[in-house]
Amino acid sequence: MKSLVLPDIEAYAEAHSMPESDVCRKIREETNRTMDCPQMVVGPLEGAFLKVMALSVGAKRVLEIGTFTGYSALSMAECLPEDGMLITCDIDPESTAMAKRYWAQSPHGTKIHLRLAPALETMATLTGTFDLIFIDADKANYVNYFRQALELISDHGVILIDNVLWNGDVLTHPAPDTNTAAIQELNRVVHAEPRVSAVLLTIRDGIFLVKPQSLPKGNGQAQQQVQQ
Repeated sequence: MKSLVLPDIEAYAEAHSMPESDVCRKIREETNRTMDCPQMVVGPLEGAFLKVMALSVGAKRVLEIGTFTGYSALSMAECLPEDGMLITCDIDPESTAMAKRYWAQSPHGTKIHLRLAPALETMATLTGTFDLIFIDADKANYVNYFRQALELISDHGVILIDNVLWNGDVLTHPAPDTNTAAIQELNRVVHAEPRVSAVLLTIRDGIFLVKPQSLPKGNGQAQQQVQQ
């Protein structure tokens, strides 16, 4: 992944933000050693951003689309109350096995519930609303994830969408590949959506921060527990 921010500035920002936990650091280090695409881990600065956003909205229920090795899920779970819960969706048993191994080392790991199935299928089964939804998965479905997230987000919640600058390739027209085209379409859809207020942040590879207006929800009342 290209650095869109000067490395020294990135390091300075990390040094002056919330620190990562020891378990998150271990996840990041093993991911960098063993995974084919280690750049997919969000890292300390974005992890700190996720923590602050969870705290800012007083999150009790979080939904994550895209688990990878579990760094972002644990970062957010660390800021949830004892009765909080986080559902994270993925389809890769290898990377999520590593995630579960590290979650078991954290006192916050019990708040995390992994759904190993296509995320859109999982989202269709969920009831209640979520205070924070973080989308960081296959780019082809970004618009679908966003539209479904609008049905699940609470009135006071936020939707966060990662990689929306896509190494700067979003500036290229026509798009050089299908992933870039999908992200460009997502950015257009979010910008044009009248039911939300949104800002595209230049943190790491770009994060869309989306604040819904008061939206009717079609999935019933918030539930306090999730079935295992």
